[in-house]
Amino acid sequence: MSRLASAYEQAVAAHRAARAHLESARTALRATTPSAPVVDTDLLTRLARVGAELATPTPGTPLARRPVAVRVGDAVTPDGGFPVLVPLGAGHHMAIDGDARHPVIAGLLRALVLRLLAAAAPGGVRVVALDPAALGATFGPLRTLFDSGAVAPPATTEAEVTILLDTVEQHARAARQADRPDQDLLVLVAASVPAPREAARLAALTHAGPAAAVCVLLAGWPPAGSGESASPLGATTMLRLSDGYAWVGDPPGMPFSADGSGLAVPVTLDGDPPPTSVAALAARLGEAARRGEVVGFADLLPQRRWSVSARAGLRTVVGRAGRDPFVMGFDDATPHWLVGGRTGAGKTVFLLDVLYALATRYSPAELQLYLLDFKEGVSFTEFVQTERDPSWLPHARAVGIESDREYGVAVLRELRRELHRRATVMKRHGVTKLADLPADTPVPRIVAVIDEFHVLLAGNDALAREAVDLLEELARKGRSYGVHLVLASQSMTGIEALYGRAEAVFGQFALRVALPGGGGVLDQLNDAATTLPVGAAVVNTAAGAPGVNTVIRFPDAHAATDELTRLRHELWQARPAAARPPAVFRGYEGARVDDDPTFTGLRPGGRRPLALVGRTVDVDGTTALFIMDTAPGRHLAVVGTSPAGAEVLRAATLSLARQHAAGEAVFVLAPLVAAADPAADDTAATLATAGHRVERLDAADLRDRIGALATGVAQPGVVPPVRSYLVVFGMDAAAGPLGESDPTTFRSGHDDLRVLLRQGPGHGVHLLGWWRGLRRLADDLGGTQNRDDVACLVALNVPGADLGLHLGVHDLAYTPRADRALLVDRHDQRVRLIVPFARDGHPSDGQE
Repeated sequence: MSRLASAYEQAVAAHRAARAHLESARTALRATTPSAPVVDTDLLTRLARVGAELATPTPGTPLARRPVAVRVGDAVTPDGGFPVLVPLGAGHHMAIDGDARHPVIAGLLRALVLRLLAAAAPGGVRVVALDPAALGATFGPLRTLFDSGAVAPPATTEAEVTILLDTVEQHARAARQADRPDQDLLVLVAASVPAPREAARLAALTHAGPAAAVCVLLAGWPPAGSGESASPLGATTMLRLSDGYAWVGDPPGMPFSADGSGLAVPVTLDGDPPPTSVAALAARLGEAARRGEVVGFADLLPQRRWSVSARAGLRTVVGRAGRDPFVMGFDDATPHWLVGGRTGAGKTVFLLDVLYALATRYSPAELQLYLLDFKEGVSFTEFVQTERDPSWLPHARAVGIESDREYGVAVLRELRRELHRRATVMKRHGVTKLADLPADTPVPRIVAVIDEFHVLLAGNDALAREAVDLLEELARKGRSYGVHLVLASQSMTGIEALYGRAEAVFGQFALRVALPGGGGVLDQLNDAATTLPVGAAVVNTAAGAPGVNTVIRFPDAHAATDELTRLRHELWQARPAAARPPAVFRGYEGARVDDDPTFTGLRPGGRRPLALVGRTVDVDGTTALFIMDTAPGRHLAVVGTSPAGAEVLRAATLSLARQHAAGEAVFVLAPLVAAADPAADDTAATLATAGHRVERLDAADLRDRIGALATGVAQPGVVPPVRSYLVVFGMDAAAGPLGESDPTTFRSGHDDLRVLLRQGPGHGVHLLGWWRGLRRLADDLGGTQNRDDVACLVALNVPGADLGLHLGVHDLAYTPRADRALLVDRHDQRVRLIVPFARDGHPSDGQE
């Protein structure tokens, strides 16, 4: 470039010498008889040689930071001519007094576009154009360049021109802030002057300076009728057409003439480049564009791990916009994100990109993640421990895979509790922003990602309404307390629970990401996502409003599996010493009592025996249990036709047995239905192996044992030396014998059963029974008025309406489904969804 600059300066000096020589010749001519023109042929030869050198700029020249000399045509002299060059690039512009409806001007504009594209490295120049006068026809011959992305289809309407100028001004502002040496140059070609307001914006761009990385080629200036009122242009070379020639004004900063009139000889402007040249350049740029479209996962990662502070917010590279890294953040302006995209559009890939990029920038002390997936997929499985891979992402605190709605609401409740805790901390320190907390009060930012969040809000039941309440509160308050939400879904419509409240919730989500088919997150008038390819997204920071869109490309995380595995292991190995794995809820996974940490920790000698029945659907997956103490009603009823009822009884019985030494309790088992035989046999064998006393009864023997137990508990002050657990697999099958009355006392088995239920716990006698129907349970209790006599209930495949009627609860929301049950403890006022315990290969579902 230094060689070119030196040659250019020599050309300027030669031109000045030529002008002096010309003035001397004119003086001599006026004093003599006219004759043949006197021409310095040596000067012409030198100018032609220098012009030819400068007219061929070195490919790859960084036009965004300094201009290059670009040929516009040939100067005309009596004995020859020389190439005429003008500086073009960032901060150096050109204006022509006619618009592109003149074929000579149209050809020159196309030639300049081609030369600027050829002079820079592929991707170093982007061309945008406006052509309202010719409706885009000016750029028809360059149509083959459109596909490469180097030249955009021209704006022709007033609205398109306005949006185009918005984009150019945004590029100029970003370029000033970035101050990058590899910044691309944006060339704005105005084939004609638009309306006065937009014309003033064009003129203002010529004053933006080299740092703005914008070059304006402006035809039709000054606008007709504007005269001296036209906005002044900055750093612009003027071209004036006259009699088929052009007169070139002085380039900015390099005056050719003492009076500023420019080059003193007419210029023949260059016309259209050959079609072969256009095709060749289009092929080269298209190939480079295709290579540039491939965004690697490594492009998202910082050079140093965990080197950034999150006190003022979170920011990370998520892809590229053109050639530039594109950064998105969680801060005061964009505290929450809304992401939309159809199936297969890359929504999961985009979320994985974001999560890994954040996790490499911010340490677990700066960032915590709560991840929920409500679809039949495994979006977040790789962040948790598995049998094949013990590693986990140290930032993850809770991960839900194929989550239940109840689990999602439990996570939202946990986040609300965290909000309140942080509010207390901030009040104590007298600050209103997380960033203002003292340095010795670390409070990590939280990002909660909810994929397919519309499932969480499905229907209009109490659970959905609570979820909306929680989301609205978190969205409103999260900004101040460092809790950020990412809601992703295939569709934003038809969510009944949001009727009348969508704006209150989504109005807090200024940042929208629309993937292919995800235009629903944008304004109805914003169709920017309509034609997106897979791997691209529209990012909008104005709640989806038109005109504030940036199209980005992001890498395919699934294509970098080995790279992700290495990265996850690197982060895992660098975890803090006190780090613990995330709480994981796998919605498709059953629960085994033998694997439960509470079960394995049970020992004899506890003050209150615990009956374990499953795993609660909550953030920590806590053990679902009942206390079997001496309080009235401490019996267990498992209800539902599913054979899973026998498995729940087995788990409850074995957990109670672990809390008694051999000989401290007697277990009376009554397997009355064939479906329960495997569970009953396994229970009996396990109890016997542990040294416990086990008895087995049929239905008739059961009637007698209930009578004997009822007689015992009816004696005040008499407590047997050992506890008795009556475990009945299929209690409804005993209806016949229990319904018979004693001919002497006229008492039925039901009478004795009710005495046992009412008074048994105080005498160390507890019933654990599986009823296959609610009606039979109610009959055995003597009506719903006695339902508190069995305070502990596990409902399997029981309709929610029937269960609510039995319990006297009118707003009970429960839908029976596979591998789920409802735990009801009437004494503790607990109603919880659980995953019931079962053995491998045996039913654990709530279905028949």
